[in-house]
Amino acid sequence: MEGEFLPVCREDMEQRGIARFDFVYVIGDAYVDHPSFGHAIISRLLEAHGYSVGIISQPDWKEKGSIAIYGEPRLAFLVSGGNMDSMVNHYTVSKHRREQDAFTPGGALGKRPDYATVVYGNLIRQTYKDTPILIGGVEASLRRLAHYDYWGNKIRRSILLDSGADILMYGMGERSILALAEALDSGLAAKDITFVDGTVYKSRKKEDIYGALFLPAFEEVSQDKETYARSFYLQHCNTDPFSGKRLAEEYPHQVYVVQNPPSKPLSQQELDDIYGLPYQRACHPSYEAAGGVPAISEVKFSLASSRGCFGGCNFCALTFHQGRIIQSRSHGSIVKEAEALTKDKEFKGYIHDVGGPTANFRFPACKKQLSKGVCRDKQCLFPEPCKNLTASHKDYRLLLKKLRELPRVKKVFIRSGIRFDYLMADPDRTFLKELCQYHVSGQLKVAPEHISSQVLDYMGKPKAAVYRKFAREYEAMNQKLGKKQYLVPYLMSSHPGSALRDAVELAEFLRDLGYMPQQVQDFYPTPSTISTCMYYTGLDPRTMEPVYVAKNPHEKAMQRALIQYRDPKNYHLVKEALEKTGRLDLIGFGKECLIPPRKIAGKQPRKGKKGRPPTHGNSFSDAKRKANAKTVKPAKISNYSPASTHGSGTNRRK
Repeated sequence: MEGEFLPVCREDMEQRGIARFDFVYVIGDAYVDHPSFGHAIISRLLEAHGYSVGIISQPDWKEKGSIAIYGEPRLAFLVSGGNMDSMVNHYTVSKHRREQDAFTPGGALGKRPDYATVVYGNLIRQTYKDTPILIGGVEASLRRLAHYDYWGNKIRRSILLDSGADILMYGMGERSILALAEALDSGLAAKDITFVDGTVYKSRKKEDIYGALFLPAFEEVSQDKETYARSFYLQHCNTDPFSGKRLAEEYPHQVYVVQNPPSKPLSQQELDDIYGLPYQRACHPSYEAAGGVPAISEVKFSLASSRGCFGGCNFCALTFHQGRIIQSRSHGSIVKEAEALTKDKEFKGYIHDVGGPTANFRFPACKKQLSKGVCRDKQCLFPEPCKNLTASHKDYRLLLKKLRELPRVKKVFIRSGIRFDYLMADPDRTFLKELCQYHVSGQLKVAPEHISSQVLDYMGKPKAAVYRKFAREYEAMNQKLGKKQYLVPYLMSSHPGSALRDAVELAEFLRDLGYMPQQVQDFYPTPSTISTCMYYTGLDPRTMEPVYVAKNPHEKAMQRALIQYRDPKNYHLVKEALEKTGRLDLIGFGKECLIPPRKIAGKQPRKGKKGRPPTHGNSFSDAKRKANAKTVKPAKISNYSPASTHGSGTNRRK
């Protein structure tokens, strides 16, 4: 592509004749100049407004000089831990080290530290005592106030304090970075920039904090779980850019961390302009010898059409990061980007995705949101779709049609996930027809997550009946079109509220589907979600009622094993779980049983292939299971799903 990458070394700086950068951007990821990566958007936006930016990617945090290669920037250091929280990036839910870092050249491990934003901030401060440090990205955004840290199993301070930074940008930071750049460029000191929406700052004088809602002090929330739950819910209720209040949290020695209200949503034109910046849509050429950066393969031929999510899943941090108000690009902007994709020498005719956090959300849930914001105490889809919900796929269908008709485009897939309950709320089934006809390749992945009504309530997910109805209609539509396409349900074990009996109920559901997932997502307590608050406190912060939480590793293993009850290695765990729940009726040789009375060496407890996608949500007859076994290949379920914009903050591991 035309153009060039931003400077990544001193030599690049000198070749361009830059004596001193305005900003030096320290990032935990490899440098990928693509709008799915936050550092690319922020640096290109600054460049478009006349500021020079030098990139320091994955510096050696054990070496002071690694962040000093350009010298001191004129305005500030920018710091981001990367497109993911560094701890989620490094560790599985069982706290074992991951085998690959998809955001590092060659997938290599060990190129960034744990708590990367904190480490980088302190590394800079050791050398540059007074230079402003601005932190952002998903790690900073979700740790902006006191938060539960799963890996340390404690309440941590605001990352603003631990990192030594001056200002924190949360959410999607385009508005805030430009406002901060302008303020710094005008000569204002960082300590005096207290007025920018979407930022968090420090203050030593309570009387200087105007119009704020004061949260319980850090010492209180760190010592009392009930106080933490109440504080967290106050934060959760103030994430809207129109109604959200300024929040303040006191720390020892009379230090206050102050969160300004969120930034206002971007207009369609503003979003179009951001995605129209001169990205190279590739990782830096210096990474080619290492095999490139794995994460780019997931997004290279994908298109981001929207931001935000009003789905309201309690285990997802999107409410805290991107917000609930949908912001979307114009058809013209997306089609123009797609046309550029088709000219790439590696393009094979397939657009891999057109979507966002939720693919089929293209505009705000109701008309009032862009002027009055979202409801503080109600969700758009849970427990039932709101009567004011505008459920329509007409705009999305038209967009997909335009993309399908482009020269050299063979197929347009939807991989970022659809909300089936939103689809079912739309009285027009044309989108379902076109989805099955044009945008599915054998399998459609959706996320019912569980089947137990109690667990679904704690998750903020629709009732199982909604999924079953969708599954029936999906199967009927595929039959009508003469297609053999299947549903692959994402499922989660050990979510707060899920006891062994709920896991048994889920196993029975899978038995009736004739399906066993190849992979199971165990609930992962990532920062700043309602579900994580439940996990830590044992309380539902919405009601302050107690919630059962499975924390014992053995019980968690049993819940996970029940979802994969057919796997011989899970036999003893499944049997123990059935005995503990008094479900001995599920041990035997009958068609309703999960396992036989004793393990049969080298054989599956019941017939059926791993990962066989179910066709619908109703019970199968044995004959139908056998018929399906002849035609359906095992499903390969990916554990990696790229953020369509910089840092989605979802619980499902990426």
